[in-house]
Amino acid sequence: MVSDDKLKEIIAQVVGEMMKEAPAAKVATKACCCCEDVSDDDLEDLTAYELNEWYQVPNAKDEAEYRRLKMVTPARLGVWHCGPREMTNTMLRFRADHAAAQDAVFNEFPKAFLEERGILELQSRCDSKDTYLTRPDLGRRLSEESAQTLKGFYKKAPQVVVFATDGLSGTAIEANYDIVIPAIMNGLKAHGIEAGEPFFVRYGRVACQDEVSEISGCDVCVCLVGERPGLATAKSMSAYITYKGTIGMSEARRTVVSNIHNAGTPAAEAGAHIADIVDIMLKEKASGTDLKL
Repeated sequence: MVSDDKLKEIIAQVVGEMMKEAPAAKVATKACCCCEDVSDDDLEDLTAYELNEWYQVPNAKDEAEYRRLKMVTPARLGVWHCGPREMTNTMLRFRADHAAAQDAVFNEFPKAFLEERGILELQSRCDSKDTYLTRPDLGRRLSEESAQTLKGFYKKAPQVVVFATDGLSGTAIEANYDIVIPAIMNGLKAHGIEAGEPFFVRYGRVACQDEVSEISGCDVCVCLVGERPGLATAKSMSAYITYKGTIGMSEARRTVVSNIHNAGTPAAEAGAHIADIVDIMLKEKASGTDLKL
């Protein structure tokens, strides 16, 4: 058995050797890829490409068929593995997509976006993002100030009112607004339909369009809302369209165009389709399940 004195001597010797090697370890760390000399610009942006374009299966028996399958689904196929676990890039891309989804939900919609485009900003009865997430009922109604502002926004009741709200993904509105709004407005104009100037509602839920319909007196109301993000995309937007909407009406009276994003229905195509639906609604005087498209 080693005596206590001998054990202390051995420990002291090991610690002394570690202290001597410390400078060398410090130099080695400085040369690694995680050092301060490496900037973010030197790292690959794993979110710069679509998931269906990312293929990592080596020596696949039928790579062409595998790639074809990936083009029709946002599922994480063809990511390969390292022993019993996923590849590092696969794990990092998962975390990056999860972070993007969280940002879409929790980040405030930028006021600069609205100011640069001269878009009127209204607000629901929610006073913060936290209230919006915990009190869905308050997101379905406009604040008293916003309701008064909307009453004076249009000189006369337009046939159609189009507005956007951040919903659960302001990122989706930012990504699609500049394309989908012109597509809708030009499509309505081609149909000879009068549309009021678009505006934005902060912290709004879909049902806030019912109050917008009542206050504006429009025939058809189009609400563009950022949808709950997932790991496939944080930029998905939907359009909820109603004919003669009223507060407290049944959800069955809404017609929906969903999955508006680059990997789904492109914003320009969706805008033209929405305009066509509005034209049919005005002719049929119906929406939702009462409307046969």
